[in-house]
Amino acid sequence: MRILIVRTSSLGDLIHMLPAITDIERHVPNAMIDWMVEENFAEIPRWHKAVQDTIVVAHRRWRRSWWSSDTRAERRAANDRLQSVNYDIVLDMQGLLKSIGFVRAARGVKHGLSWTSTQESLCSLFYDVKHPVAFHQPAVIRQRLLAAATFGYSVSGKPDFGLDHLATHSPTAPYAVIMPSASRDNKLWPASDWQAVFDELQAHGLGLKLLAGNDAERARAQALIDARPYAVVTPKSSLTELAALLADARVMVGLDSGLTHLAAALGTDTIGIYKASTPARTPVEGRGFVASLGDQNRSPTQAEVLDTLRAALSSSGA
Repeated sequence: MRILIVRTSSLGDLIHMLPAITDIERHVPNAMIDWMVEENFAEIPRWHKAVQDTIVVAHRRWRRSWWSSDTRAERRAANDRLQSVNYDIVLDMQGLLKSIGFVRAARGVKHGLSWTSTQESLCSLFYDVKHPVAFHQPAVIRQRLLAAATFGYSVSGKPDFGLDHLATHSPTAPYAVIMPSASRDNKLWPASDWQAVFDELQAHGLGLKLLAGNDAERARAQALIDARPYAVVTPKSSLTELAALLADARVMVGLDSGLTHLAAALGTDTIGIYKASTPARTPVEGRGFVASLGDQNRSPTQAEVLDTLRAALSSSGA
């Protein structure tokens, strides 16, 4: 069965997709899965052994110069690639109008969420088969249920992200990974609270490796560890390199970000700090110790995070 999955972004959303891909692999005999994804995240589908081909698009870059000759040529090439394959099922797991053009261009029976199940209801007008999936539940569950409804099986068992092979298990001094930055400033946590977390981690003999995605985040991370021994800001890395770093960490503490969700998916003990977003729809999920602290307009206290961190460190034997 030839299957096209349309889910182009973002990092956290793509991580939450992976258990649905594992489910499809287990329940659909001889499934041949292609996955359409944004160029910045093209490594993620390639991590999963069930994905045969990755179709890379650049919608985020294209919209900056939508009608330029180069952009039109790239869009035309993407459409030609979609139309070159006869898919049995085209499953839109994005549910946003920005990806509907790709769904329409693909050849195959088109499945997606029903009018009342998706954030942008107009998307449902373009599907041949519409599936109702309750909106107010975690993203991992929603994606697994949508895939199950499409292919006619029942969801069972804990989510399997299919990422076990990414751990390097290389011998190194034990360390914790910290993600102190996020896409919006209102997600940030106070520096004094981070310092208390760092003290706790280093009291347990862990080095600190802070993540940063751009120059501003790098400067913020460096300021947090200024003059602190055994603490570094990691260099710019590929997603696959970051996945290996996260997989081999003793624990990860991070704001609500895609990399925090990736750490949990890799099986690393992970604590997510929520302040301007809610964990009701995107909780930290994985097979290790996981905790989603705080909520929209309710930052977790320093004591709450420290108590949870001690529990995580105890569970992992640190």
